Amino acid sequence: MTTLIATLALLAPSGAADPTSDDIASVGFKDASFVARVKVGNQNELNKINKDFGQSYRFKWTKVQVKEPFKLRLESTVDDTDITFVLNGATRLLRVPKARISNRENLAKSPGKRQTLLDFGIITPSLFADLFNAKFVRVDRRTNDLVFDLTYKPSLDDTSRHRVWVDPEKRYVTRREWYAQNERQLATFYYEEPKQQNGVWFPTRLTVRNAEDKVAGVTNYEELKLNSGIADSVFAVN
Repeated sequence: MTTLIATLALLAPSGAADPTSDDIASVGFKDASFVARVKVGNQNELNKINKDFGQSYRFKWTKVQVKEPFKLRLESTVDDTDITFVLNGATRLLRVPKARISNRENLAKSPGKRQTLLDFGIITPSLFADLFNAKFVRVDRRTNDLVFDLTYKPSLDDTSRHRVWVDPEKRYVTRREWYAQNERQLATFYYEEPKQQNGVWFPTRLTVRNAEDKVAGVTNYEELKLNSGIADSVFAVN
């Protein structure tokens, strides 16, 4: 019997190489625009995650435009005040005309403040150029999703991390766990109801649960347009 087992082991194919970041990056993504509309925003449960994070749910709707690499524009109105937020590379611009506010900030050494496509459930190759390292963890037995840990580059001096589950065929994040620098889990994000346009899949619903597994927020992504060709000038931070 021992000889038979040994023979079978020799005949078995060698293990395949572990998946890499190339296996979870969205293929062909260039840009996206949509309206993020808050359906549920429970401030009591949101504050258990992070008070600043909870403040984002004061915006009942936000016009979002995002483009590779690292370009983001958010426009909304709260309490009759127009607010524009632009991120281009590591430069962040905040404008509130009514309050005569126009602040520009360099976030090169503050990676946790840089909102990226990961926040919307998409991973792109640029995330791994100078921001994240990706480590394969396992294949989820129930869903067949690829599970990776995303940690910031050592030079960025930020030990917070994200664990992501990625649909290997549609190339979007189905689930993301957010951990603080002290390894405390802050929240879990569920990206659902993906839609495909121009060869790219993109989730259209985000549900956030806090560490107590209570629903803290639900947001729908409406009027989605993918790879429509957004001009670089939209993301000017001058």
